[in-house]
Amino acid sequence: MPHDIVVGIDGSTEGLAAAHWAAREAQRRGTDLGVIHVWHRHPRPAPYIPMDSTERDWAEHLLGEAVRSVRAAHPGLRITGRLVCDATVAGLLKAAADADLLVLGSRGLGALGGFLTGSVSQRVVGRSPHPVVLVRAGRSAADEHLPATDGIAPEEIPETPYRHVVLGLQTDRPCDELIEFAFDAARRRGTGLSVVHAFRTAFRPAPVPSVPLGSAAPEGPAPVPWPQAQALADQERTVAAVLRPWREKYPTVPVTETVTEGRAAVVLVRAAQDAGLLVVGRRGVDHQVGVFTGPVTHAVLHHVGCPVAVVPHG
Repeated sequence: MPHDIVVGIDGSTEGLAAAHWAAREAQRRGTDLGVIHVWHRHPRPAPYIPMDSTERDWAEHLLGEAVRSVRAAHPGLRITGRLVCDATVAGLLKAAADADLLVLGSRGLGALGGFLTGSVSQRVVGRSPHPVVLVRAGRSAADEHLPATDGIAPEEIPETPYRHVVLGLQTDRPCDELIEFAFDAARRRGTGLSVVHAFRTAFRPAPVPSVPLGSAAPEGPAPVPWPQAQALADQERTVAAVLRPWREKYPTVPVTETVTEGRAAVVLVRAAQDAGLLVVGRRGVDHQVGVFTGPVTHAVLHHVGCPVAVVPHG
């Protein structure tokens, strides 16, 4: 049966962290969870497979361990496990074809091994017609919340406020799917949404005419602001206009807007340091071998520590 949320596991700590994050998201959405393990036959079994096991036996073991771990932590959640024998990318995309969200583990920059690194993870993100969330190893329920105050027991940590959600916004082609995903994520968590827009200009300060010593200052109107200031004001007005209908649709979500000149990847990585979730977009779906996720999305997937949601749009 279709699941609103599907998580792919591979026996890694990153995959298990993704499974637990997906379970918490399923509880927030009031839906069930599908746990998927994709495996495929090799001419010779991998060295980590026990001598008395087949590849399928090992795949069933990994899936069973993940499902038991998630069920133990979330006893009220409906969870189903499924083995898929296929190429990794194709199997994950097929398993999540009817889902609203696909969740995967992420090792980040420079990691080696496993199916969620390098070109494979980029192909999953680049080809999925649905949002994909990547989760790092070690992420727990406590990491989604603000630090607990003194006197609060560890089991009460989920009752503390959620960390804010960060949305990376482009104003040249704003996307409804992207913006709604971010607003909805903040609403479900009862937290604020920080909208970040970075832009670049080619403006340079105009040279200031020199005035000979002893001469009176030239009369006339005061110098106009630098073009950078005007560009910043224009961008702020554009961001406010784009967000206005979404503020009205989600009146309970506190929104802060940050508009700054700079490289988008650098600005977003900095903005997401204390966030619970970063939401970025990806234009189009590329079904070719070479998949382009975009430089900004590529950078944040490698350098941001919190979960990153990549939302495809036209």
